[in-house]
Amino acid sequence: MASVAGEVERDGTRPLWLRALGYWAFQYRRTWRSSVTTSFLEPLLYLAAMGIGLGTLVDHHVHHVEGVSYLTFVGPGLLASAAMQVGVSESTYPVMGAIKWIKTYHAMLATPLRVVDVLRGHMAWITLRLVMVSGIFLGILAAFGLTRSWEAVLTAPAGVLTGLAFSAPVAAFAATQERDAAFSVIYRFGVVPLFLFSGIFFPITRLPGWLQPVAWATPLYHGVALCRALVLGDATLSTSVAHAAYLVAVAAAGYLAATVTYRRRLVV
Repeated sequence: MASVAGEVERDGTRPLWLRALGYWAFQYRRTWRSSVTTSFLEPLLYLAAMGIGLGTLVDHHVHHVEGVSYLTFVGPGLLASAAMQVGVSESTYPVMGAIKWIKTYHAMLATPLRVVDVLRGHMAWITLRLVMVSGIFLGILAAFGLTRSWEAVLTAPAGVLTGLAFSAPVAAFAATQERDAAFSVIYRFGVVPLFLFSGIFFPITRLPGWLQPVAWATPLYHGVALCRALVLGDATLSTSVAHAAYLVAVAAAGYLAATVTYRRRLVV
């Protein structure tokens, strides 16, 4: 009967990947309170420390950064970086755990779910987490009075795209690993340098000339630039589409790579 039900769902009434999504959502019920609390506290603390604390000194000596206060400058970039961190964290240890430790993926594959359903369900859950984090962060930015245009509502989708540009490639990589040692390398030599040198705290033009093209090639730079333009209300259609297209392309490439690495790892 399970196989019959699975075929019915594949034929169009309810996609099978929703079952995988349902597992991650059910698991989240145990931790949602602390997660939501952290999602509110992190932007508040970041904005207070970097935007108000450090920003007071910057504004006193420089008066503005690219025509706006320092708090207004760093706020959208911090949103993009928060999306990056969520995308990476949800695609490292949870993926390895589902493959090697808890074997959640294997349990799913014992049902009518296929490998692609398992992948899509997990990516859908990560997308929901990104929607939550980006939406909360945008609300905090609005509460601080940093949003200057109706275009700011598009910052949340931009944050989601930024997070997916990291989560899909990282999930593809995590599926190939036997140990979690590589995840420390990702954070130490990937997440942290990007956080510092992708235009969040100062314009990319302040970097050495040889390093600027490297920064421009990173997904976080495009996420920061897109979020900042939308929050400030000075986004142009061509530039915004270019940033979004870059993020979509990286996310799509990561997803395609994940379909390969997941199949190689999970299909015996």
